[in-house]
Amino acid sequence: MNLPLITSIMAIIFTQVIKYPIAYFTKGKHVSIQLVTSTGGMPSSHSAAVSSLITALILEYGFSSPFVAIATIFGVIIMFDSMGVRRQSGEQGIVLDAIARDYLENGDLHLSNERKKHAANTEDAHPLVQDYALEDYEKMIINKYLGHKPTEVIVGVFTGSIVAIVVRSIALYFVQ
Repeated sequence: MNLPLITSIMAIIFTQVIKYPIAYFTKGKHVSIQLVTSTGGMPSSHSAAVSSLITALILEYGFSSPFVAIATIFGVIIMFDSMGVRRQSGEQGIVLDAIARDYLENGDLHLSNERKKHAANTEDAHPLVQDYALEDYEKMIINKYLGHKPTEVIVGVFTGSIVAIVVRSIALYFVQ
């Protein structure tokens, strides 16, 4: 039985499922069930997966195992990426979304007349420069939950570690 793989998958599923009730009780009743399938939010399923993998490897092979070293390095990279680049991309996406919505509602990006003429005459003009309706834009929007706050990553780490310990305990109970 590949316990590290099983615990990692269980950690992903568990953290994705608990995102909705956590958001429901912390942010109010306006939360969409689609949060369960989105990236970002509390807790981080990426952090839970890698911490569950690391914990399961430690329990199976010991802390000095090269498997633990490899998983730890990749885990740290994943967690830093989720708080850094992905978080900043998400924040920029929110700003770009506000600009695009303003354009679609008001029809003006406050561009100079010369730039407007150039944009209008370009065959491959960006969709926001072309004549799109707000409904069309809604289909193109990227989910705003792209990255994580440090607290979401930390809770993900603890959740993943606990999932690994619980799954291993259950597996050992049924094997013996």
